[in-house]
Amino acid sequence: MKHVYTIDDLRGNSLPSNAKFAVLGYPVSHSASPQMHQAALDALGIDASYIRLEIEPGRVSEAFNLMQGLGFTGCNVTIPHKLEAMECCDDVSDSVKVLGVANTIHFKKERISGDNTDGPGLIKALEEDFGLTVKGADILVLGAGGGAGKAISTQLNSEGCANLYLSNRTVTKLEKMVSELPSTQTIVHLLGNGDAELEAIAGKVQIIINATSIGMKPEDGLPFPIHCLTARHKVYDAIYNPPLTSLLASARDRGAVVANGLSMLIHQGAISFEIWTGKQPDTALMKKAISS
Repeated sequence: MKHVYTIDDLRGNSLPSNAKFAVLGYPVSHSASPQMHQAALDALGIDASYIRLEIEPGRVSEAFNLMQGLGFTGCNVTIPHKLEAMECCDDVSDSVKVLGVANTIHFKKERISGDNTDGPGLIKALEEDFGLTVKGADILVLGAGGGAGKAISTQLNSEGCANLYLSNRTVTKLEKMVSELPSTQTIVHLLGNGDAELEAIAGKVQIIINATSIGMKPEDGLPFPIHCLTARHKVYDAIYNPPLTSLLASARDRGAVVANGLSMLIHQGAISFEIWTGKQPDTALMKKAISS
């Protein structure tokens, strides 16, 4: 089996005979989704392969049509295809309607359904990693205006946290997003990314979530000043590669409890798996498959 397949492989059906699931991205060779999903499929005795498909922007609709014709059951969608994927769907979930992007596709006979599992995946990750519920908590989300940040913020708003502080480089982007959020008991506050403002708010909240890309490169600095962090803080970084970003290392040094985005990846994937198969996968096995 090849490490990465392309649209030419779809067109020529040069795929494993039991290829039924995939992750679509551009690039996609780095994706850990095949390891965890294949382990879950094998454990449940489902005769199917999960592959990587590197699809150029603008060709998602073509890829979906070919996949449907080849009998695929579903796929995950990653950067930069989540908007294009949504536009190719016949039916979408309420979460996709709110977020405007889809990360999970289910092929059903002659229809294509779209869903977004990022938000629910994060909630399960926080419960697992920190042993807490977000209801009633004060939470700061950095990079709330991006794709993952928007999904995270929307989910937190619906979960009933007390105060939700949303930070983004462009505050006007947040204003539009917040105006479209369903009305809940959560009080939403908008912030820029100025150091003084972020440090003041970070000192007040219990949970801090980094949804920016700051930390993916070794030379990256910190997304906010961490002097205010103490042992009472819980810091979650949606980045999982590297597993210990500068933010997590610095927060840990100050006594905070930290976790990376691997758990979110696993849980959003597990929700996708259940959408496709109707079966709950073993998330511990999925984690082991990625880590080995």
